Amino acid sequence: MTAFIGPFNPALDLKLEREIDVPVHLVWKAWTTPAHLKKWFVPKPWSVTECEIDLRPGGIFRTVMRSPEGEEFDSPGCYLDVVPHERLVFTDALLPGFRPAAKPFFTGALLLAPLVNGTRYTALAIHNDEATRASHEQMGFHDGWGTVATQLAEYIKSGAIH
Repeated sequence: MTAFIGPFNPALDLKLEREIDVPVHLVWKAWTTPAHLKKWFVPKPWSVTECEIDLRPGGIFRTVMRSPEGEEFDSPGCYLDVVPHERLVFTDALLPGFRPAAKPFFTGALLLAPLVNGTRYTALAIHNDEATRASHEQMGFHDGWGTVATQLAEYIKSGAIH
């Protein structure tokens, strides 16, 4: 874990760690290019209908997710830290320009490290309290984020990203 984020707190935080057999630079590109992110970012049959990325601290990170029934969920937020090919930290607690949000849920972090045959992929969800962490876990954090990591690797292996 990076000093920027602080130590993992199992009472408040959720973590997904994987070794995926795709290179770091393609994982980074998939996470930071709206057209690519829309292809894998939510477990199917859900979809991402909109994605905005302004890749700088205070810049927008927004997705609109659509359920199979057509209900849409707008998730605006901003980046807190951007270290190419290494770390993305984003939150819905702040909107672009660091404006406070009305209903914060979590801060997310993606940590990447190169391996001989791929990438060590760590996703963190950092919460304000134990109830919010428990709610996120009950919503299916591990299955959902795990499915998304698998979809990400499959998307990259399909050759859609160069």
